[in-house]
Amino acid sequence: MPSATDSAARNASATGRGGLESLRAWNRKLHYYLGLYLLFFLWLFAFSGLLLNHSWKFAEFWDSRHQSTNQVAISLPPPGGDLAQARDLMRQLGVAGEIEWTRSRDKPERLDFRVSRPGHIVEVRADFANQRATLNRIDLNYWGITRILHTFTGVRLEDRRNERDWWLTTIWALAMDAVALGLVFLVASSLWMWFELRQKRRWGLVALSAGAVVCGLFCFGLRWLY
Repeated sequence: MPSATDSAARNASATGRGGLESLRAWNRKLHYYLGLYLLFFLWLFAFSGLLLNHSWKFAEFWDSRHQSTNQVAISLPPPGGDLAQARDLMRQLGVAGEIEWTRSRDKPERLDFRVSRPGHIVEVRADFANQRATLNRIDLNYWGITRILHTFTGVRLEDRRNERDWWLTTIWALAMDAVALGLVFLVASSLWMWFELRQKRRWGLVALSAGAVVCGLFCFGLRWLY
């Protein structure tokens, strides 16, 4: 007759196996649901990466851009900093996007800046003395939008003056962070599922080793090449 200690041990073992099976099930569910959510983001970055790597004729966008210049009457923005006045001018001009400073402000009666969003660039040159603004607008096609989305962050490391100030840019940047973290999870969950398939370990190890060697060549090996 089994003792109480043996029964407790068997129950603990069954509980442990049940917990592990539950964890495995959650790993599989998260793996394919997260993969479905990230599917179009990954296609977007894969396709735009191909466009950046190759100069395909059908995907040219800069030569087919549409440019226009016009002058618009403006009201003097209220006193304040450059950013506050630029936002007031954008509201008057009906322009939305990420503000980029093109030059330092040398005269209080002038304010020059650029407003960018994927597919559209508007250079604003405001003359407060004459209460007029000159708008140089560049519109890109869908190939241009696809390329820009690949690198659109709203900030540049080498330019400390420009900061992310458009709420849609912030949402896009957070979405890209989520994609990166999601890929980390997908890779980790794939490693777990692969390791549990004993009959697949050998060839999986070959593929894993080949990937590590190629990635290591570009990350570390190129620094030793002349």
